[in-house]
Amino acid sequence: MRYAGIDIGSRTIKLAVLENGKLVLSRKSVTSHNPLETAQDLMDGAVFDGIIATGYGRHLIKGHFACPVISEITAFVLGARFFTTTCGSILDIGGQDTKAISLDSEGNLCKFEMNDRCAAGTGRFLEVMATVLGFTLEEFSAAALSARRAGKINSMCTVFAESEVVSLTSQGANRNEVALGIHKAIVSRSAGLLKRVAPPGRIFFAGGVALNDCVRILLENEMGRPVFVPPDPQIVGAIGAALSASEEG
Repeated sequence: MRYAGIDIGSRTIKLAVLENGKLVLSRKSVTSHNPLETAQDLMDGAVFDGIIATGYGRHLIKGHFACPVISEITAFVLGARFFTTTCGSILDIGGQDTKAISLDSEGNLCKFEMNDRCAAGTGRFLEVMATVLGFTLEEFSAAALSARRAGKINSMCTVFAESEVVSLTSQGANRNEVALGIHKAIVSRSAGLLKRVAPPGRIFFAGGVALNDCVRILLENEMGRPVFVPPDPQIVGAIGAALSASEEG
């Protein structure tokens, strides 16, 4: 039996298909102005016996395709368990929000904190700041890691931070130091969420921002514990939804 999960995120849409508990297909696409069409394109040609949706736009998919839905929190708990059973907490930094989730010794949900009121410290925030500094996302992380010290960033609001960065660079501030300051501000914000819920132990890092080595390294230093990044941190939610589909199937 093959079961699928689709994660309709604010920035990307992800599809995962499991067969006998093993990942056999994964696809990703940027969320367009028409997420239904993008989701349909991802599912075209994929063979599965059941599907569950999660993510930002899950109810849109539910209404159109008549498929069950689960919350992002549930999906990430299940998805993390697919990759490892030795993490006590999950941090997901997505395109528009950040989630910190604590787990018990069995890998079940205990409690969570979520910042979804603005894009501060999220993937979108990183994209905007990288563009302002003239970096690609890959260059942005490398530049921050190469800096000897961090420039101070006072605002985490995307609009105000953009103005602040433009002002700093126009005054001759080192771009790499500004980049490191931005990364440190993001990690400080995310660690604040984690510290309110996370028990001791390894942290499971999911979402597109987990691909940023600078964020991962700074997070390990801030939390004083190892951070585990799965092979593809963007499809954790989709895998969790597929696991939920297999349990229902």
